[in-house]
Amino acid sequence: MRSIAIIGAGIIGLSSAIALLDRGFTVTVFDADPDGRAASWGNAGHIAVEQVEPLASPAALKSVPRRLFSMGGALALPLSMAARWLPFATRLVAASTPARFAAGTSALTPLVAAAMPAWQDLVRTIGDEGLLRRDGHLVLWESAATAAAGRAKWARTDIGTARIEDADDALLRRLGGITRSVGGAIRFTGSGQIADLDRLAVALKAALVARGGRIVSAAATLAPDGDDIRLVGHDADLVLVTAGVRSRALLEPLGYRVPMIAERGYHIRAPIHASLNVGADRWPADMPPLVFEDRSMIVTRYADTVQAASFVELGDPDAPADPRKWQRLEKHIADLGLPIAGPYSRWMGSRPTLPDYLPAIGRSSTSANLFYAFGHQHLGLTLAPITAQIVAALVTETAPPVPISAFSLSRFATKGSSQ
Repeated sequence: MRSIAIIGAGIIGLSSAIALLDRGFTVTVFDADPDGRAASWGNAGHIAVEQVEPLASPAALKSVPRRLFSMGGALALPLSMAARWLPFATRLVAASTPARFAAGTSALTPLVAAAMPAWQDLVRTIGDEGLLRRDGHLVLWESAATAAAGRAKWARTDIGTARIEDADDALLRRLGGITRSVGGAIRFTGSGQIADLDRLAVALKAALVARGGRIVSAAATLAPDGDDIRLVGHDADLVLVTAGVRSRALLEPLGYRVPMIAERGYHIRAPIHASLNVGADRWPADMPPLVFEDRSMIVTRYADTVQAASFVELGDPDAPADPRKWQRLEKHIADLGLPIAGPYSRWMGSRPTLPDYLPAIGRSSTSANLFYAFGHQHLGLTLAPITAQIVAALVTETAPPVPISAFSLSRFATKGSSQ
């Protein structure tokens, strides 16, 4: 029985572990984030099947000035972290040509189309189908003008397997005074959400252990071993890197080019008390995620909290959080009249983002025992189960369920590098 060490216990690492255990491998997962601070456990819970166009695009570049945090937007480029984001920005511009945008869309389309079926398979596999809700999501605007522009933008956007319909006014009226802040709304169907991220983490880890897998709370280091790669201090036939934003530090010392940045996001959460009718308790339990597009904010109801999330802050994953982001989220909530009240808990985490906004999924071309799956930017939760299926196919040397050549790390190779 062959053994595999998985570095990273986020949603992609755990999903891959279960897929490999079910194919007869001995699996050990190395978790350097036992407190669950990674983006896997702080995201918006949205299964974003509509996001088949990469964010590296001519339109996104054109929109940068009005999206800056200093202009009231969600994009932050801190001067203190310019040494990190300037090289990334240069590569992002190069990846945002019309031709590369079209190629990226072609690559993401089949991957994202397979996301919801893969999620259905995964929740059945781990025995908790109630984790997956398929109620779509709503996009809202605050004026008739921004609603008209937003509707027009979505009408010309490739949204994959999702569909758009008019939002039901009765649904919004259940949130009380919010209707006074809404100038227009649409509802996406085909998308979904995870009902509870904490429950998902528990279910995945329980399924892993029930299958004989192990989770080790420790960091990991890789080193060359002839033509292979070994995990220092541990025996494993194969190695899979799913360490999110930390994958760069693992692989670049081995000669791999990984031009990834920490795309830092922020959220605040308000607790729900089943016996009270105050604050977030008034948020309907069956309300799908709401995207307030004018503010680049998504609000999600989980089992015991309502969460508001936003911001794209490019920089250092270990730099202190910027409290102004949390304060602006609180202001958004107040301005919109949302039925949410503090005290709020606060979180900041790093999405692992590559400059073309495509993930890195593949097998090393120089070390046959090394595999990788990271860099899923805003789509880590969405693409985790289908990524796990791809990883299992690569490890077992069978055909992946979707084309993956566009996701190879070799796309970043430079002359003289090993990848």
